[in-house]
Amino acid sequence: MKQKLRPLEVFMNLLFFVCGLIAVVFVLFISIYLIVSGLPAIREIGLVDFLFGTEWASTAAEPKFGILPFILTSIYGTAGAIVLGVPVGFMTAVFLAKVAPPRLASLVRPAVDLLAGIPSVVYGLIGMMVLVPAVRVAFHLPDGASLFCAILVLAVMILPSIISVSETALKAVPKEYEEASLALGATHIETVFRVSVPAASSGIAASIVLGIGRAIGEAMAVIMVAGNVANMPGLFQSVRFLTTAVSSEMAYASGLQRQALFSIALVLFLFIMLINIVLNTLLKRKKG
Repeated sequence: MKQKLRPLEVFMNLLFFVCGLIAVVFVLFISIYLIVSGLPAIREIGLVDFLFGTEWASTAAEPKFGILPFILTSIYGTAGAIVLGVPVGFMTAVFLAKVAPPRLASLVRPAVDLLAGIPSVVYGLIGMMVLVPAVRVAFHLPDGASLFCAILVLAVMILPSIISVSETALKAVPKEYEEASLALGATHIETVFRVSVPAASSGIAASIVLGIGRAIGEAMAVIMVAGNVANMPGLFQSVRFLTTAVSSEMAYASGLQRQALFSIALVLFLFIMLINIVLNTLLKRKKG
């Protein structure tokens, strides 16, 4: 029997290796392409002027390519979405995994899955038609499209990733841990937050990483509710993110402007990689 299974095992190991190699090759290809395409503009504009310049006027007679407003807007928008979305997503995951009756959980879970399947443009359309006018009226603004609206939309968009991954991590905690805690006199809620949640911390952290990636990489929904104006970030001002800066100008860009857009993509790529490296390092230190 072992003789018959051996060729299959060899084939499957080879298949897994090839799939993993393909993923690495794609990451290397994207990295090399962005570096080759993005460095020329940075050399011509100057690294300091490019990263810390406060004015973006790519089509002016004397063009300026400062992306500091885009960087700060992306940081503030992502941070705001995480501050709002992570607590809601985490508590929803705890509710579904450890608190909710099975019948109620079976009703809530499909709604979460539906949120994950809604296209970005639908989020943006609803935000543009409902949220932006509501913000304009509520805060007496000339235009409701703002960083505040983008934060709210992104906070909703990252919920499915956080809820699904966190719930899976919580359900994977061995029952023996919880039974031991209950046997020592802890209540159910104490057991959940002092035993189950710490045991599932790596999975919960992974869900937050996915949420950050979704928030910082979103373009379509953000461009519809944020106003897409290259201002320094203000909560109720029209702003432009790194992603929307690329998507809004790439169709007609040429020359140095097009190269500068590739440079923005390179900065965004490096920013996401830095976040992943930092979070993975923190998780490894915690495990150690």
